[in-house]
Amino acid sequence: MESDAQVSQLEQALLLQAETLAREALQNAESARARILAESAEKLKLAGEREVLLAKVEAERLVRRHSQAAETRLAADLDRLRWALTEATLAGVKTAFRQLVQDETRYLDVLESWLAAAAQALPPGDLVAEVRPEDEKRLAPHWPELTARAAPGRTVTLASHSGPSEGGMRVRLADLRAQLDQTFEARQARLADELARVSMERLFASAPDLGTLVHG
Repeated sequence: MESDAQVSQLEQALLLQAETLAREALQNAESARARILAESAEKLKLAGEREVLLAKVEAERLVRRHSQAAETRLAADLDRLRWALTEATLAGVKTAFRQLVQDETRYLDVLESWLAAAAQALPPGDLVAEVRPEDEKRLAPHWPELTARAAPGRTVTLASHSGPSEGGMRVRLADLRAQLDQTFEARQARLADELARVSMERLFASAPDLGTLVHG
């Protein structure tokens, strides 16, 4: 009987130990499961953040590319418009100047005013006024009186040049130290630069905001 009691006690002890080991194993399994889930969630979170970051970088890249393309198109459009405005204005100026040349009284008055401006701007010394051959013929009969009014006290020699020109006058010092070009072509070139500058300022000032152009 004593032997049976000892066996029963041993069985109880083994059973109790087995239950304890089972509970520990279950707890360990639950802990491992919780850890795996937490690690998986963290990995998913990091992966999601990377995806969001990559998507943001790609979106910013696309915006920059679209913005640059819009700026390029707008600059090209404005440049074409500036050129068209400048050319149209210069064409009108050329037509008006040709009409002026046909009106001898007005044309001679303009040439006189340009000579006066040159006489004031150029350093002291004898002057030479160069004009087209046809304008030399028109000016010659009036030259003494015209120079007396425009450049009093200065000697101004009338001469012709052989270059192609719509008209106007190029005044220089006789010793070639300085000159003032008031031919139509020189004045047109100066006017073209000024027209280009002004028209570009006006066009860019009224241009739409590129951010609105891209995102609107």
